[in-house]
Formats: sequence, structure tokens, C-alpha cells
Amino acid sequence: MDIRKIRYFIMVAEELNFSRAAERLRMAQPPLSQEIRKLEEELGVQLFHRTKRKVELTDAGKIFLAGSQQTLLQLEKTIEETQLAAEGKMGSLIIGFVDSTEMVIEVLNKFRERFPKIHLILREMTTEQQIKALYEKQIHIGFIRSNQNNEKLATEVCWEESLSLVLHHHHPFASLPEIPLQLLIGEPFIMFPRHMGLNFYDLIIRYFGEHGVHVNVVQEAIQMHTIVNLVATGMGISVVPSSVESYIRPGVIYKKIQETTPTVNLYVGWRKDGESTVVDHFLTVVREVYALLQLEENKKDTAAKTFL
Repeated sequence: MDIRKIRYFIMVAEELNFSRAAERLRMAQPPLSQEIRKLEEELGVQLFHRTKRKVELTDAGKIFLAGSQQTLLQLEKTIEETQLAAEGKMGSLIIGFVDSTEMVIEVLNKFRERFPKIHLILREMTTEQQIKALYEKQIHIGFIRSNQNNEKLATEVCWEESLSLVLHHHHPFASLPEIPLQLLIGEPFIMFPRHMGLNFYDLIIRYFGEHGVHVNVVQEAIQMHTIVNLVATGMGISVVPSSVESYIRPGVIYKKIQETTPTVNLYVGWRKDGESTVVDHFLTVVREVYALLQLEENKKDTAAKTFL
């Protein structure tokens, strides 16, 4: 059925006058009458009672009017949503994340503010789980701790941080402002399984090893918050990205390592073959937030040096 005929019908039904309806449609009245007759023939029903004095909807016409108006509204909504989707302003985005860092939270807030019609689906996953999910197209974006630039995946650094120690608040080292690595020899560590984050795990082991410390792992846990919670039980200590310090847990304290720690990168990752405007918009927001946070960090460093 021609949508144009439906629009003509609705206009005549609203005016109940062919001449006024033709004026609103900016067309002559005879062609409008012909189109309505064609519509009635196509439907096999009479939509209007016509006399020289007035035009009225038939019972069938009243039913057809209600349905036509609903159809037209739905069509207009569909057209609008289609255009928004083409512009990357509507749809859904599945995002994996390894830690809810300040950076990730800021990106999500800014993106939702800028693109409120895009539905965000968040999945907390380890780095290795996210990499697998990206390859299998189960997520669109991943926040991971591994550089994965290859023929299928692309990554960019989106946050940089250091390593921190997390201790039970009654630990013998709790009163120290900074902790030398040599004091950690023989300490029981709580770590995540190596296969859950190869690059990050190996970075930690290598760093401690370079300073003559063997990481004595006595317990494993997958998520950083779970590791911190286990430290609160007194089972051991752990080393975490400095962003984890935002997780305030009674019974634990975070401490700076006296020696310079390696930079721990957080990467944003995506599939190269995605060709998604929504993903492009998300990456733009990630880069904006990264640049802004870097600027704020530089200002803090400058202020600290000036104070000293």
C-alpha cells in the first residue's frame, strides 16, 4: 500500500472536506479525490460517506484512521531511529572492563551524556576474557591491560598508572610511609591467576624479580576488589594498579613502593573490521577524557614541584 495514499486519507479524515484537505496538501482537489477512490478500491471498502453538503467517515473509515495514524507515527519514529543509528547516535554498545578506574567511569559518564539514546551494556571481565570476547565479537569495546595491535584487534593507551601495595591495616609495615621491596621477601601474596592477565602478571613478577624478590603466591582471586577483600582477612598482601586505591575497604591500607615502579597501562581495544559509527564515537570520548586527565595530572605535578 502506498504510504502517500495513507497520508492523503488522514488529511481528508481530519478536515472532512476535500477542498480544505487539498489546500493543506498543496494539490488540486480532483486528484486528491481520485487517490482516495483508488485507496477505497484497493481496500474493498468505503471510507467516506460523501454528500454535496458534508463528508463523514464510515465505521470502516474510523477503524482505518486509527490504524493509519498509529502506522504513520511508528513509521516516522522508525525513520528517525534509522537516521540516528546511521549517525552513531542510537543503538547499543557492549563494553568489557577489567577495573572500574576513574578513567573508565569518566568515559562512561561523558558518553552517556553525549549519546543518551545508545544503550550501554557493561561486562566486568579479565583482560584475557575480553581479548577472547573481542575476537569472537561478543563485545564491541574492551578496557584491558594488554597491547593487542594485530591484524584483527587495535588498542590504544587510555590511562597510565603505577603499582601500589595493599596491606592489612595491622600489618607490621602499616606505619611505614613507603615500603622498600626488600622488606617483602617471604611475604605471602594474593594474586590473580596468570592466565587471566598474562602481560600484567608477568610485569609484576619481572619487576619484583629484578629487585631480588620472589613473589610468594599463597592465594589467587580473579577480580581486584576480591583480592583487596582477601587482604582484609589477613591472608596476605598484594600489589595492585594505583587506581584500585579508590576502592575504600575497612581493614586495608594502600602503600607506595619506595622503588620506582613500572608504568601500568590501561588500553582501550576494539576490532579493526567493526566499521561502527557508535564505536568511533566512543573512541573519540575515550581520547578526549585521556587528554583531559593527562592535563590535570600535569597540573598537579607542576603544582607539587612549585610547592617543593
